[in-house]
Amino acid sequence: MATNTTVKCPSPMKATSNGVFQGDDPLDYALPLAILQICMVVVLTRGLAFLLRPLRQPRVIAEIIGGILLGPSAFGRSQAYLHKVFPPKSYTVLDTIANLGLLFFMFLVGLELDPRKPRFLFSWEWRFQSLPSPVLARILAELKLLTTDVGRMAMSAAAVNDVAAWILLALAIALSGSGSPLISLWVFLCGCAFVLACAFFVPPIFKWMAQRCPEGEPVNEMYVCATLTAVLAAGFVTDTIGIHALFGAFIIGVVFPKDGPFAGALVEKVEDLVSGLFLPLYFVSSGLKTNVATIQGLQSWGLLVLVICTACFGKIIGTVAVSLVLKVPFQEALALGFLMNTKGLVELIVLNIGKDRGVLNDQTFAIMVLMALFTTFITTPIVIAVYKPAKRMGKTEYKHRTIQRNDTNTKFRILACFHSTSNIPTLINLIEASRGKKRGLCVYAMHLMELSERSSAILMVHKARRNGLPFWNKGLQSGTNQIVVAFETFRQLSHVYIRPMTAISPMNSMHEDICSSAERKSAAIIIIPFHKHQRLDGQLETTRSDFRYVNKRVLEHAPCSVGILVDRGLGGTTHVSASNVDSVIKVLFFGGPDDREALAYAGRMAEHPGINLVVVRFLLDPKVVGEVVVLDINDDSGPEARSADEEFLAEFKEKISKDSSIKYEERIVSHAGETVGAIREHSRCNLFLVGRMPEGQLVAALKGNNECPELGPVGGLLTSPDFSTNASVLVVQQYHSQLPLHSLASLKEEDEEESPERDSDTN
Repeated sequence: MATNTTVKCPSPMKATSNGVFQGDDPLDYALPLAILQICMVVVLTRGLAFLLRPLRQPRVIAEIIGGILLGPSAFGRSQAYLHKVFPPKSYTVLDTIANLGLLFFMFLVGLELDPRKPRFLFSWEWRFQSLPSPVLARILAELKLLTTDVGRMAMSAAAVNDVAAWILLALAIALSGSGSPLISLWVFLCGCAFVLACAFFVPPIFKWMAQRCPEGEPVNEMYVCATLTAVLAAGFVTDTIGIHALFGAFIIGVVFPKDGPFAGALVEKVEDLVSGLFLPLYFVSSGLKTNVATIQGLQSWGLLVLVICTACFGKIIGTVAVSLVLKVPFQEALALGFLMNTKGLVELIVLNIGKDRGVLNDQTFAIMVLMALFTTFITTPIVIAVYKPAKRMGKTEYKHRTIQRNDTNTKFRILACFHSTSNIPTLINLIEASRGKKRGLCVYAMHLMELSERSSAILMVHKARRNGLPFWNKGLQSGTNQIVVAFETFRQLSHVYIRPMTAISPMNSMHEDICSSAERKSAAIIIIPFHKHQRLDGQLETTRSDFRYVNKRVLEHAPCSVGILVDRGLGGTTHVSASNVDSVIKVLFFGGPDDREALAYAGRMAEHPGINLVVVRFLLDPKVVGEVVVLDINDDSGPEARSADEEFLAEFKEKISKDSSIKYEERIVSHAGETVGAIREHSRCNLFLVGRMPEGQLVAALKGNNECPELGPVGGLLTSPDFSTNASVLVVQQYHSQLPLHSLASLKEEDEEESPERDSDTN
């Protein structure tokens, strides 16, 4: 007699709980457990990324290590933690979310690929844009090598390697489901049919949507929803065929029209969520599946060493050998070998699919993940050690590193930096004031942008750099069109040569781009914006403290004079035409090289017919001089300095003797309070020009309450909350082959606290 047996299947996790007050444990339910897991992942991986930032490691390293720590290798050794926070039944939910993020990431990768470009199959730009491998690109961008010869070779070779890997992966997936060649043939034919269908029938639909999204207007939400649904549907189709769902999303991205604002709007809406949250989950899930405890015994650890050595030997030795045969310099060949040894997204996808299909056991999977982690981790420090393009390039020599020594027969060159479009009106009005009469003016306007973890940022680096150096490309991004129009309009109206540039760098090395560009362009002065902006109530508020760090580094390493511009709306929020300029500029002169440089710049501005210049020289009362017993140790105003001041002022007064637009006066003061009072009397103007480190006993008493040493004592006074003025301030530091020790000390005393990262490699 047959007996009926009932097999009990484990009950699936419910989505939400009724709450702890109803007696439910939230961690027994899918949604609250997934939320807790994601929060732990984000906090731990971002913390690890911060700790690894001085080593200039890509964030994927922190994400994999974070997954290993959260998994059975570290925290998971506690069975109570593992079964409560990361139980095996929750992996399906986490993997689904991670793969969903990877699906949309592949759509973004395809979206960056334009098959209409010339030399589509052979252009290195296509190889870069079609790469599903952000790890190597991030390392190259971090090292400013992305568009150098080494970077181009590495990206091109890696792209060919990844394309081959994708093809082999597709075939492996097709063959792994069944050993029948007939089934594999059907999978291949259906895949080809899917690609052809997408190429012929899908683009007209997307083009119709794109034509209904005009520039400058918000994109219709229905079109965005329809596109994302199409991505999911394409993933479903390819998964049904037997190819991974990633391929369907990638193909939709490839055939999507690239013209117009629609594509850019999709990237903006999708990228931050995918790259910032979902994609890291994929790397973390790889770490969660890695159990280092499975590598036991001398034989297993020996196997790990053998795998690492074999992987490194094959890539590094093979790359170096071929490079040397092609007469690539040894340093470049060695750097290229280690760059090619980097493991990225493709390798992790292959490993995860291999584990899911049962091809790799737990020990083999752990060994392969650790190998990928190790080879990627060593890339950045070794490349930094073996390849130093900056030192190889050397430094160019030019004479006119200051305004005071700038030849009247040569062009006056300015490198003017800005953070955002809000800085442009003041910057343009300052450039207008700097035109002068006789000498030509050449301005390089550099947009400072931080290199973020977003994949579009890597694409911008590719477009904004040539041979590793900042330059301008009008097709950089839609937001920069306003910048192009603003500077182009000013150029046509003022006949000033002005060239916008873009520097996309990590905050810890942004000063290198600024200083190298100034040297390459033979600039006489670098103008950088203050790290604070003016609020509606007139007070200054910190925009971003990282920019203060950048400014300090520029002051330390600049190859020419530097001016820090405190913007209080010079000329208003729009460009003031030359015929309508009516500004008062005041120079507070105490003495010293920086004050002389500020006055030299003001003298050039005074050549503008719409500018009135007032020079106020402060002198210590002779009666007080004899009473002063204790001198400030930082007071460099010796006889030579005073003689240089007198000589410079005598020459300046001779030039302005017949110029009614320039007024010169001397104020004799006896103490700091009287000095401050005299300065307050001159608070009504449009722009103050002051030296960063003026010399003299009067200045020593002003140094006590300065919160911003990069502005110096006088600049600090003019920007303090207690000083009421609507005038912008330009604090000038004259270039010296070696800055005074006390000047450097004032900049470095707070660097340990304010540095965005403790990076010792500043050059």
